[in-house]
Amino acid sequence: MIAITRPVSPRMEECQLTHLDRQPIDVPLAEKQHEEYLDALRRLGCQVELAEELPHCPDAVFVEDCAVVLPELAIITRPGAESRRDEVPSMADLLSQYREKVFYIEAPGTLDGGDVLCIGDQLWVGLSARTNADAILQMQAILKPFGYTVEAVRMGQGCLHLKSAVTQVADDLLLLNPAWVHPDYFPDFDIVFTDPDEPAAANALLIGDTVIFPVDFPLTALALVDAGVELLLVDNSEVIKAEGGVTCCSVLVGED
Repeated sequence: MIAITRPVSPRMEECQLTHLDRQPIDVPLAEKQHEEYLDALRRLGCQVELAEELPHCPDAVFVEDCAVVLPELAIITRPGAESRRDEVPSMADLLSQYREKVFYIEAPGTLDGGDVLCIGDQLWVGLSARTNADAILQMQAILKPFGYTVEAVRMGQGCLHLKSAVTQVADDLLLLNPAWVHPDYFPDFDIVFTDPDEPAAANALLIGDTVIFPVDFPLTALALVDAGVELLLVDNSEVIKAEGGVTCCSVLVGED
């Protein structure tokens, strides 16, 4: 497994925010936490590859939003925040080394990768402030010949991306905030619910049999442990201030 990542921008304090009030971000601490996150990826067997550094892009560390990678292909996104579109070309260039088939979301479609949850041959795509219905139609047209099903998901108020509300934490187990996405979208899965006091805790990164999870959400972490999920905890405090999570900072590329 290759994990594509990007260094933290020195301008991270200027990041895009949709639902959170702006707080001071300690950039040196964010850089330290990001290095610890990369170490966690390596501990779980990933080969970490750095995309081009983009110091002028405040959100550059959130590489997940630039691409959706599947075994047969990659889809290069068109981020909903126009200020983030400079992040895309370098990711497209890098992914072309790993996927022969590369598709692009085109205007008027907008898509952030953080709105895409893929499990097997099923993709759920959140209709959000960053992802629109046109992009979902484009994804359906791209992916249908490859045997994938793409379902649009409506989300609750205050939710930035679909994977802010739900992620996979084991083969048949999801972590989900029911205030942000309805469990009925996922009838074939067991569900661990986030603690009501930790609404942003649904973002978790499953690699193999282990989940990278923020130490910042201890009540939800305990619920995951009670469900038998093995956790590798990381400090994510500065990324959380930027409305980010542990899935946001890497694009996982398996063998095609």
